[in-house]
Amino acid sequence: MKKQLFFLSLFTILVSSSLLAQKNTKIGAFMAYGSEIENLGLGLNAEFDLTEKLALSPSFIYYLPKDEYGFKANWWELNADAHYYFLQEEQINVYGLGGLNYSHIKVSYENAWGYGGDYSASDGRFGLNLGGGINFNLNEKWLPFAEIKYVLIDDGQLVLGAGIKYVIN
Repeated sequence: MKKQLFFLSLFTILVSSSLLAQKNTKIGAFMAYGSEIENLGLGLNAEFDLTEKLALSPSFIYYLPKDEYGFKANWWELNADAHYYFLQEEQINVYGLGGLNYSHIKVSYENAWGYGGDYSASDGRFGLNLGGGINFNLNEKWLPFAEIKYVLIDDGQLVLGAGIKYVIN
């Protein structure tokens, strides 16, 4: 599983770096909410225009650690999405998205119920993303955005996100 994550990350980095010279490269930060973990996350994303209507958008979300009943959960996800812009107006751009997801969770607890010992387990899964979003054209350099997607993985997770992108070139 670690090899798959390594190769997915390497592929994303290689494709991203080769596309940096493209017009309208954007980088951004956002806040997200995951329905399955029921917690807020912090994310980083980028967007590389492939054509006028199609863009590649890798992202990473780290959900804030959660501690319930002595159990600590750490969850993060890596995404490689494609955005298809079907509405491009002066003030807004609306897109549909689809892509790949890798989600990782680690659950641990220390000295559970006073019996001593530390226990932990982790798991990673691949899934698919389906959703859409909207960019608000504030000016030539800053793009606030909102996005909703459903991650098709096990029980699934709805992810709501909002943030801002900065146009590099």
